[in-house]
Amino acid sequence: MIRVRFLKADGTLDHEVDATEGTNLLDLAQAEGQPLEGACEGQMACSTCHVIIAKEDFGRLPPASEEEDDLLDLAWQVRPTSRLACQIMLTKDLGSLTVQMPGGAYNLDR
Repeated sequence: MIRVRFLKADGTLDHEVDATEGTNLLDLAQAEGQPLEGACEGQMACSTCHVIIAKEDFGRLPPASEEEDDLLDLAWQVRPTSRLACQIMLTKDLGSLTVQMPGGAYNLDR
């Protein structure tokens, strides 16, 4: 199991959840009520699933592709540890992951 901590935009803890290996972070975040739209349904054609990964966890993730970096240029409040949630698969090597919602994140479907 991988422990995922979801933080609000202000950095305070929203909640924690255990996820199984192979779970996509966008799917988990949406199932847990996080405000990520994922308008392209994980096809990496938008930036509506932008999240900020904790500095201590960022280096354990595989590097972002050039396409992901290009889409992050369009995201709101990008930081050095920003990623698209649709591109993160949870693996046992992560152990845990802390994910902060950027300010202004919302889900039009809710």
